[in-house]
Amino acid sequence: MAENENSQEKTEEPTQKRLDDSKKKGQVARSKEFNVLLCLLVSAVLMLMTGNALMSNLIDSMTQGLSLSPEVTKNPGHLAETVISIAKPAFLGVIPLLTLSIVAIFAGPLIIGGWAMSADNITPKFERFDPIKGLGRLFSMKSLVELGKSMLKVVLIASVALVVVYSMLPDFVNLVSGTPRSSLGTLGELLLKAFFALSAVLVLIAAIDVPYQLWHHKDQLMMTLQEVKDEMKESEGRPEVRSKRRQMQMELSDKRMMEAVPTADVIITNPTHYAVALRYQDGLSNAPIVVAKGQDWIALKIREVAKANDVPIFEAPPLARALHGMAKLNQEIPADLYEAVAQVLAYIYQLKTITKSKDKLKKPTTFNVPDTYMENEK
Repeated sequence: MAENENSQEKTEEPTQKRLDDSKKKGQVARSKEFNVLLCLLVSAVLMLMTGNALMSNLIDSMTQGLSLSPEVTKNPGHLAETVISIAKPAFLGVIPLLTLSIVAIFAGPLIIGGWAMSADNITPKFERFDPIKGLGRLFSMKSLVELGKSMLKVVLIASVALVVVYSMLPDFVNLVSGTPRSSLGTLGELLLKAFFALSAVLVLIAAIDVPYQLWHHKDQLMMTLQEVKDEMKESEGRPEVRSKRRQMQMELSDKRMMEAVPTADVIITNPTHYAVALRYQDGLSNAPIVVAKGQDWIALKIREVAKANDVPIFEAPPLARALHGMAKLNQEIPADLYEAVAQVLAYIYQLKTITKSKDKLKKPTTFNVPDTYMENEK
């Protein structure tokens, strides 16, 4: 049996429970290339927007630092204040870049696989020190794919870097002939161009890596047909699931009963502990049908619905107990109770048809309820 289960192909989509369990263990899709790309793009956009001001602050700070008078260096307290005042503009200019870069570091994983924190990934596991399993992981398909990605990334970045450096050689040569301020400005522009060129390479790599990581994560969670069946059995067998299902079924059944009470011909009560709603349709059924029944709170609810819809309520304690105990919902009453129920229905029909002298109608008080019903009720 175990061999058959192991030999089954994983052809079924992962269930929501399997996905949730995987996320609890910290096993979600991740792309390092996308994270790096997002950080670079955020930094590049911010540099493009604030690069000139940031470079100007850095140049001013460097110029002021290199032009300090010897007298300032002789006073340590004054020197510290001077250094802070010089470095403060440059530091404040760098803070937005650092802040958004940190936000991008956390946003990358959230976009791809969502946030997942688990102690399983940092808990020491002795099987990780097994050299045989270590060799297996080293030469696994995942390791080979990562190696291929790394080689492709190195080749692409190196090729683009050579092209960019070669195209910028004349500009680098001209740096020595300009003033320090102009040379630093030109250098900043060159570095920004190189930055965007390398980011474009990472866009290509991330466009390949993100779909692969999503597919690979889903492929690892694929299930066999037997695993899906076992999970369904386990879920259905949990006590809380069974309890919730029973509660929902009872609520649905009670709702349907209450909706059927207005269609009843009579409600036979105990008078307070039991209530049974009967409906008889001549030609459609051989005997009255129980459309609702209950005790205590449900019996009270049946009586309230009956009063609101002008359904007659008839007190017959022995008959009510017998009907509640032996008659089934939405089925005809037992044959032994035909005579007793007929007495009640006849009296109710007379009340509905006679317009005068209703007080002269004799209300039935004794009913032929077999002893077997009374014994079962006791």
